[in-house]
Amino acid sequence: MKQRIITGLIGGAAFLLLIYLGGSWYSLLVLLLAVIGHFEFMRMAGLQPWNVASILGYILLISILWPSLSFSTWLTISTPDLMIAVLLLLLIYSVLRKNQFHIEHIALTLVGALYIGFGFTYMAATRNLPDGLMLTVLVILGIWSTDSGAYFVGKAIGKRKLWPEISPNKTIEGSLGGLLASIVVVLAVNAIFGGLDMLQAFLIAVVAGIIGQLGDLVESGLKRHFGVKDSGQLIPGHGGVLDRFDSFLLVFPVLHLLGIV
Repeated sequence: MKQRIITGLIGGAAFLLLIYLGGSWYSLLVLLLAVIGHFEFMRMAGLQPWNVASILGYILLISILWPSLSFSTWLTISTPDLMIAVLLLLLIYSVLRKNQFHIEHIALTLVGALYIGFGFTYMAATRNLPDGLMLTVLVILGIWSTDSGAYFVGKAIGKRKLWPEISPNKTIEGSLGGLLASIVVVLAVNAIFGGLDMLQAFLIAVVAGIIGQLGDLVESGLKRHFGVKDSGQLIPGHGGVLDRFDSFLLVFPVLHLLGIV
């Protein structure tokens, strides 16, 4: 727990600094996180992370993410065209490999690129908005406070299991505590620093508190299916990129799809 807290504080501070700087600094961070996340996904799925098929997955991932990066203006990438090309090349590759790389592997490669690519795309796109700094900070604080609230409330009074087949340690009481923590923290920070309408801040907090926990359950389900404890070991005490950013991958897209940001 001590190592987890120390690395969390250091990593969180560095992360918030890059969000504040924005521009190319933040874009490079998001791009790096997405590539590492896809690497972790491929390895969890039992696929080679650096063969022909996985490289095609990275190409698709970057093509999805590219338009939202601050330095994308010097090169235009057509995601739909690349998506079709990658799909066709993966199908051809499965034939050349004589079904050693088969349709399930193709599906996993595509799902990984889409799941991670679009998640980080909306994370980058949020920072590019006129109120992008405040919006991004509030979303992230909502997610982090949800995690902390759910953990401590669950430890203190949690009795009823939330979804034992997927994540046996999570409780209903902890889940509600996480949602409440998100609402309190997001509204308090927005009231202190201003910038957003309180209704918008409240909706951000609710989505972060609910969808953030769902994102965590999605990642838990994937790890349970693939038979791994963590997606990686990049962050001491915290696991890999997907372990730390699983909530982000759902919260940011949902906020955009609902028109809240």
